[in-house]
Formats: sequence, C-alpha cells, structure tokens
Amino acid sequence: MERTILRRRALAACTATVAVGVLALAGLTGSASADPAPHLPTPTVAGAEQLSPGLLKAMRSDLGLTASEARDRIGNESRAAAVAAGLRHSLGADFAGARVSGDGAALTVATTDAADTARIRRAGARPVVVEHSLAELDAAKAALDRVALRRAPEDIPAWYVDVATNRVVVEAARASAADAFLAAADVPHGVVTVSRSAEQPRTFTDLRGGDAYYMNGSGRCSIGFPVKRGNGQSGFVSAGHCGTPGVSTSGYNQQAQGSTFPGRDHSWVATDTNRTPRALVNGYGNGDVTVTGSTEALEGSSVCRSGSTTGWHCGTVQQRNTSVTYQEGTVSGVTRTNVCAEPGDSGGSFISGSQAQGVTSGGSGNCSQGGTTYFQPVNPALQAYGLTLVTSGTPTDPPTDPTDPPTDPGGSWAAGTTYAAGDVVTYGSGSYRCLQAHLAQPGWTPPNVPALWQQL
Repeated sequence: MERTILRRRALAACTATVAVGVLALAGLTGSASADPAPHLPTPTVAGAEQLSPGLLKAMRSDLGLTASEARDRIGNESRAAAVAAGLRHSLGADFAGARVSGDGAALTVATTDAADTARIRRAGARPVVVEHSLAELDAAKAALDRVALRRAPEDIPAWYVDVATNRVVVEAARASAADAFLAAADVPHGVVTVSRSAEQPRTFTDLRGGDAYYMNGSGRCSIGFPVKRGNGQSGFVSAGHCGTPGVSTSGYNQQAQGSTFPGRDHSWVATDTNRTPRALVNGYGNGDVTVTGSTEALEGSSVCRSGSTTGWHCGTVQQRNTSVTYQEGTVSGVTRTNVCAEPGDSGGSFISGSQAQGVTSGGSGNCSQGGTTYFQPVNPALQAYGLTLVTSGTPTDPPTDPTDPPTDPGGSWAAGTTYAAGDVVTYGSGSYRCLQAHLAQPGWTPPNVPALWQQL
C-alpha cells in the first residue's frame, strides 16, 4: 500500500477526522452563518522565518507545503490561536470551541448564543451557533474518563471532544460496547456520536538500539523537551510509559524521577550536571528547531513530530482532550493527530512552528502507510512536576515551583486578561505596549515575552 500523504488541497477542503473504519460523523447542530470566513492577515511571528530545513522538508513531504507556504501557515495559525484565546475568555460559558482550516488558518469559533456572532466576526473569525458548550462536552467526556479510570473499557479504543461536530465522539469496535460505556457513565446519547473503529492503539516503545535514551539498559524512547526544576535541576520530559519512578536510564547517567502512566502519559528525567539543556529539538542533520514557548495549537493546526526512529513527520491536530485505551490501560488528556509514528518514537517532541506541544504517546499505523498518533500535552506535564520549559526567551507558560511562590512586582498587568494590540500596561517599574492580541497566561510577563510586549 502506498504511503498516505496529506496534501495541501485536502487541508484546504476540510479538517475531518482520519481514522480506520470510521463512520460518518453527525453534522453541526444549530444554525451557522452563511458569511464566508474572513482571511486572517499574516502576522509577524517570532521564529517563523527561522524554521529548520528539516522541519520545512517534513512539512513539504507530509503537508504538501513550500517553505514560504509553511512559514505563512504557521504565522496564520499563531494569530488565530491568539484571537481564539481572547474570544474564549470574553464569551465565557457560551464558548463552544475553536478550530482552523486551510493554509490561511481560517478561524471558526463556535458559541451557544447567537447574540455572540457579531463579536466573533469583529475579532476576525467565522461564527457558528451550536447546541452544546465546550464545558458541557468536556463534562460528558470527564464522566467517561472516570469510568475508564476504574476499568479500561473493552473494544473502545478512543473517545474525544470534537469541536467541529459539537459532539463527544466514542470510537467503538461494537455498538453494544459503546452503549454499555455510555450507560456506565450516565452520559446521554444526545451529546455523543458513536464511530465504528477497528483501531488498536499501542505505545511506541521498543527494544532496538538507537540514538535516544534507554531504560534499564534495554527499552528505548525519545527525549521530549529540556526542562528545569525550581531548584536548578536540569532534565527533560518524555512519555510516562517509558519508565516508572526509580527506573534507571543510560547514556548520560540519567535517573527517571516520575511517571503517571496509565492515566496520564508523561514523565520527567533528571540529568547530570554534564548535560546542558537547550531550547532545541533534534533536526536529524537538517538543522535543529528552536523552541520559544508552549502556546497550545488549535484543532486543525499543523503540527510536526521528531523521534529517534523515524525523524520528522507532520500532520494536523485533529482533537484535543482525547482518551485512548492501550493494552496497559487508559490514558486521558492526550491530543489526537494524523501524524505517523513508530516504536522508539515514544516521548519525542511534538511542535507547531516554534511552540512546544507535547510528547509522543502512542497510536496505530506506521510511517509507510500512515496512521494516528496521540501526544501528551507538555503544559500539564510541566505543571505536574513543577518544571519550567527551556526556551529561547519568547512566549511560554512556565508553572511556578510549588515550593517557590512567585513575587508580585506590582503593576497593571495581570494573567487571565485579554489584551489588544496597542494596549499599555505597567509591570514592576516599567511600561509596555502590547504587540499582538492575546490572553495573558501565567508566566507571560511583559519582560519575558518580547514577541508580545515592547518596553516603552
């Protein structure tokens, strides 16, 4: 079977789910605006013009994009994510999700209240009115997760919130298995689409030698992202199934410090003082990729993965807030993509432009025929262990170490506030002007994110 390549024209047509044996999903409930989606202007995004040759090569191979088109797309997606973050904050309980489509990253924002459509258009997005809020869908999926935490469901490979269809999608080998799963969680069929699937996800660990790191001298995984802990300890995050607490890692005298697998699929490994963490992702001979932050990409955004078995491969974010059933148990909170991966790629970096997204967890298929891959988002992993992502100094979302409460320098800037381009704030003794609209996150203080703020 020839390799499945996601071409650019397919991306422009839709952002539909790619899965084996999936039935057609239900359409949007409610009315949608007939207005064409406005084109978002290409912004200036830190790092977009400096993408590595290896990343650009993978985007050309897997997404059918030229180097110029890849840079433009990443810039458009970054702008759309900032707009969506602001709308999520302003719409509150009405917010029903956001997604992008096409190389121009046309932004669609869903709401449960038709009165919000004018506000969404003014922000440069296409409004869609739907039945269920994102909070309602998340609550239904959380009920399913609680059932799976007690016992992994049989013949249910995955379930996720799909903002495009305004439903929770439950993939099932048998309709009766889905019915039993929903009944156990007391989730009504009205918010769920059951999709038939023969997928059998697996984690991507193997026993082959390679250029990565090894657990107990045998099993191999791939490094995710370099991090630091509050006490100055350096290390990296990786997949949780790569090792449990106390498992020794070799190659650099490393020691695994934590794992939450199953449940969540993240871990962190502390390294010795001879290793210097850098804000880079391995380019496999084609130029390393610089990491400038960890802003979460929207559904439909381009995303690329680096792993020690297959190198670089790209695709799109299909659904966030996904749960997947492996042989070892159920993992929740992962992101579903159509990027391929193979054993040994576990733990490797997922990145969108210069923004760290997560670490490879598992999936189905391979890089000869294509497949589905899930990644564990990086920000929850950082928060779980009190880590700070190592970046080149532009936007990131580092959690504070729980043992080191942050010092408030004073000023008008505040996390959780939506800022528009041109807004002026104070932080400590300085004043700053906002360069691009965004929803301020913890750690995005004006002195630390020159891509968002200019000191006056």
